[in-house]
Amino acid sequence: MIVELPETTTSKVSKALVKIREEGGAVALGRVLTLVISTALGEEEEAIEAANDASREHPMRVIVLSADRDAGDSRLDAQIRVGGDAGASEVIVLRAHGEVASDEEGLVTGLLLPDAPVVVWWPGAHPLDPGDSALGAIATRRITDAAATARPLESLAAIARSYRPGDTDFAWTRLTLWRAQLAAVLDQPPYQPVERIEVRGSDDSPSTELLAAWLQLQLDVDVELQLVDHEEGSSGIHRVVLHRAAGPIVLERIQPKVARLEQPEQPRHDISLPRRSLRDCLAEELRRLDPDDLFGEVVQKGLDRLGIAAASES
Repeated sequence: MIVELPETTTSKVSKALVKIREEGGAVALGRVLTLVISTALGEEEEAIEAANDASREHPMRVIVLSADRDAGDSRLDAQIRVGGDAGASEVIVLRAHGEVASDEEGLVTGLLLPDAPVVVWWPGAHPLDPGDSALGAIATRRITDAAATARPLESLAAIARSYRPGDTDFAWTRLTLWRAQLAAVLDQPPYQPVERIEVRGSDDSPSTELLAAWLQLQLDVDVELQLVDHEEGSSGIHRVVLHRAAGPIVLERIQPKVARLEQPEQPRHDISLPRRSLRDCLAEELRRLDPDDLFGEVVQKGLDRLGIAAASES
């Protein structure tokens, strides 16, 4: 069910939610958190679809705020989605125009679930300092996506400079399968130390930089980071080579969903290593509402050791 509320206020939206509950049953009960999605006007649907899918694992209230601050007229149009149009959540879409769009915190505060954690997600462009923004200040977790911005590597450097506990980025979430596979390989004989590492990926891939920083931080060895033109090859991470005395371990993506693992004196294996969807990334981040200390260490210390933060600023 979709209820349209043109030229409205947050107070009227709240009353409409109460009416929907009274008429249709306990629609909003059992929600464990509020997810606030801040996106550009007209770009809401992909994020809503991901949130609806993730809500089957994390029942929640979703507040989508899209704004056009340059609009001549000042008004708020809203939409409430429940039932089949909202997955296992309830979705409130707020489209703010003109002056009313400048008060982001005021627009969402009255619609937050009481006594429930607040997570803010910017699917595209995000504030330079998410934790100091109007929405970020009220959130337990703040999720950005450097890869979805116009300049991904510069965006990652900005995130590193402004990091606060509770911040995370989908560029890090997309590494989960890579990190798990590499950790599993190193947990097998011959247990030799890694002497040198090569990480190769596209020059628009913040995940490649984060993977290199994580490996250098965890293994305390030199990492050669190779960034190639994304227009000449596939985007994202291409290959990781771990050099040991017995020979190199190579993990290379050969298809969008398949990677090839080569190890000394072992048969070559093709393993599943799919690119993660928005739904997968969002669901994983919503499983933890405490700060991701490892992400904080990687962006604050690991990137700096690789010289990435300084290079991105210059």
